[in-house]
Amino acid sequence: MTFRSNRIPSLLMVLGASALIAAGCGSDDDSSSDSGAASTTAATTTTAASADASASLKGICPDTVVVQTDWNPESDHSEVYALASPDGTYNKSKKSYTAPLISQGKDTGVKIEIRAGGPATGFQSPTQQMYVDKDILLGYVNTDESIQNSKKLPTVSVIAPRENWAQVLIFDPSKHDFKTIADIGKTDTKVLYFKANVYMDYLVGAGILKKSQVDSSYDGKPARFVTSGGKLVQQGFITAEPWQYENQVKAWKKPVSTLKISDSGYPNYGETIAVRKEDVTAKAACLKKLVPMIQQAQVDYAKDPSTANGIIVKAVEEYNNGWVYPAELADYAAKAQVDNDIIGNGADDTLGNIDEARVQKMIDIVSPIYKKNNIKIADGLAPSDLFTNEFIKQGIGL
Repeated sequence: MTFRSNRIPSLLMVLGASALIAAGCGSDDDSSSDSGAASTTAATTTTAASADASASLKGICPDTVVVQTDWNPESDHSEVYALASPDGTYNKSKKSYTAPLISQGKDTGVKIEIRAGGPATGFQSPTQQMYVDKDILLGYVNTDESIQNSKKLPTVSVIAPRENWAQVLIFDPSKHDFKTIADIGKTDTKVLYFKANVYMDYLVGAGILKKSQVDSSYDGKPARFVTSGGKLVQQGFITAEPWQYENQVKAWKKPVSTLKISDSGYPNYGETIAVRKEDVTAKAACLKKLVPMIQQAQVDYAKDPSTANGIIVKAVEEYNNGWVYPAELADYAAKAQVDNDIIGNGADDTLGNIDEARVQKMIDIVSPIYKKNNIKIADGLAPSDLFTNEFIKQGIGL
């Protein structure tokens, strides 16, 4: 099973690698930290949300809605942090943030607990965690991952807060003039990526890249890209690496260009929010009210990310596990998601709904890849097994 291996060795984690081993084993400090304001980047004045019966989730959802993310706190989890009040509690040992769940300034009567992933979970995926800990209601799942786990650990995505996937290939524009990923395949340029990323099997199998040019030994460090003088191409995220390389890699400190994996014909939904399959029915009343709140939270974040980003940056500081995420990167990521249509409505006026044709295409693409790799998926798998739009409220969008 995958565990977001395309995210786990992220560059800034490597920059703080001295703390990673200890963080993966947990901390001896079980104390929690309360903060009246999440960060100086958050709004300078925060008032308590007013209780409102129309927004109440009390008695409908769990008293604490637990969300398992796929990595350390970052703006790629914007919608759930945008649901959280900034006066919550940071648990340093559990790497979690708990606060009143707020929807457009209204107290819903329940709390939200946002758990860090990656090293905080021993690099287990949210899907794995959801089946280990039934307290978790929501988890972050990619479409290709949900297909892979459809037989043994089935999940159903109830909202896609990101219309497009943030996964990219990065390159030095002073060395290359690539317009598409296919342009890379017309050369012998080496392409570094993390092993077990299914999209690379697709790119090679479709003849977009050559098998001889792809290299799965990428370890998340910038050294090989830098020492090559930018001759290599390397995987990354449009929400992270462009800012990191230009601002934090001292031996580079210049722009990199990006090419989206999704533009190559791999229409993966990245970081959908999913539930265990049985919870589509068991938690239907909760999801009917909660999912539109998640939609609205993402819309609100796109317009003003300051408060949610403040919580995120403060969480990283509190957890102190080697992950480095300054306010400037959070702000960059928020803007990058909007500017690059990562956060968007898609073909209609609604944010978060999932396109059946895209999911079917993903099934068609990755099923033979998983079969070749002896990974068994559910028999007769259909898009309706992997997602539902029944809880989405039409018209909530940017």
